[in-house]
Amino acid sequence: MTELDNQTADFAHYLTVEQGLAANSVASYRQELHNFALYLAPQHVTDFKRVDRLQIMAYLSQQTAAGKSRNSVIHAVSALRKFYRYLIQTHQLTENPMANVAAPKHAQHLPAVLTVAEVDRLLATPDTSNKYGIRDRAILEVMYATGLRVSELVHLKLADLHLEMGLIQTLGKGDKERIIPIGDVAADWINRYLQQSRPVLLKQRTSPYLFLNAHGGGLSRQAIWQKIKHYVALADIQKDVTPHTLRHSFATHILENGADLRVVQELLGHADITTTQIYTHISKKRLRNVYDQYHPRA
Repeated sequence: MTELDNQTADFAHYLTVEQGLAANSVASYRQELHNFALYLAPQHVTDFKRVDRLQIMAYLSQQTAAGKSRNSVIHAVSALRKFYRYLIQTHQLTENPMANVAAPKHAQHLPAVLTVAEVDRLLATPDTSNKYGIRDRAILEVMYATGLRVSELVHLKLADLHLEMGLIQTLGKGDKERIIPIGDVAADWINRYLQQSRPVLLKQRTSPYLFLNAHGGGLSRQAIWQKIKHYVALADIQKDVTPHTLRHSFATHILENGADLRVVQELLGHADITTTQIYTHISKKRLRNVYDQYHPRA
């Protein structure tokens, strides 16, 4: 193992233990440092602490020239900035080579959003005459009713349900707990799943997780992705729909119906309201489209 590998491992340990980041986030930071190390290798650089600002700028320029997206370069800057800040805070370095490195500005990307009619079609697609269809209908209903991230959905436990109060609880990014209201329709499908489907999937085993696979274990994020792609195709929805699309649709629809932006921020678990503000742009764009379509003098 090289010194660069050791420094990367120490940083990953810090992110996990000291900052409590999720495994996926830590893996993402590790990958960014690995990419940087690959760039430094031909220059015979064996210590991240010996890198200067010009080498970092050259690396970022190389990433852009190699066709990396603007957001990918922004992520690389963010990871390196966090890494070198960690080296300063742990007294391994006195001068920060990232101090005057600016990230390119984000290109505004409006996420895909389903119409209410498309959501209705998607949710009605699973065949609820069998145990898998009941489970999948409950999954889709919960995702649209709560705006949960897929990672939050697959880790949802029976103990997190408070259906008699119309609430569920979840641990979001950074292990931040939040309480989310859940509507009667989604709650009814959860109850139907708990009564008719989950006991059959469980096969006399025990599991703390709400949604189970065919072997009685918890579902993976990849499995959710595949199911949504399958049902989107069956519903003949001509959009690039991902699990996050239902989260986007949840936020956009409640904003369009008058919800306060701060409330939406709380429901989604965003630490910064600027992250939530993208949904106001979606709403304005959709309003413009409706105006153009229906106003006689548009």
